[in-house]
Amino acid sequence: MPLEHIRLTQSARDQLITLKRRTGIAHWNVLCRWALCRSLVEPAKPPTVKLVLDSNVEMTWRVFAGNHGDELWALLRYRCHADGLELDEETLAQQFRLHLHRGVGYLVGDPRVTDIVGLTRLALDESVA
Repeated sequence: MPLEHIRLTQSARDQLITLKRRTGIAHWNVLCRWALCRSLVEPAKPPTVKLVLDSNVEMTWRVFAGNHGDELWALLRYRCHADGLELDEETLAQQFRLHLHRGVGYLVGDPRVTDIVGLTRLALDESVA
């Protein structure tokens, strides 16, 4: 079962504000979907860090995922399975948060993401994986 509520760290919020300004994408949830997918494609596991979810950015799973909830949850489950992790709710929730936050950092730090064209090119660039 997907997470009920998704909350971000203050750092991720600030990075998303930068991404919103660069890309013109106005909605947190759309950028967060991009971030999750960007992290999931990275071969290495996200580092286990304690996230302080202290920002005012919060959304439900339904808002985050939109019409892609089943697919995004399946991708996360597959990734956890491939990484040899348990598929219990707690592990999935933790991995979701780690991937989401790592992905936001990757997007904001990628020099190609200076506008929406650069962001979309990431999806076409086979060298990302």
